[in-house]
Amino acid sequence: MSRPTPKEIKAIADVAGVPVSADVAERIANSIGPAFEAFAAVAGTLPFDLEPASFVVVQAGAMSDSKRAAS
Repeated sequence: MSRPTPKEIKAIADVAGVPVSADVAERIANSIGPAFEAFAAVAGTLPFDLEPASFVVVQAGAMSDSKRAAS
């Protein structure tokens, strides 16, 4: 993913229902841009097992195991 432009930031904010001015969109783009550049080297290489939604599945399984052990 490339560094977001102020125009993209403004569009995303508008869709999210949090409209921002062009100045604010530029400040946001400038502040988060370095993070995008830092992660560019590993973008798309992280394994899917690090995907956070699986946490809920694992947690539910662990809760079921502990409930079974308690009974």
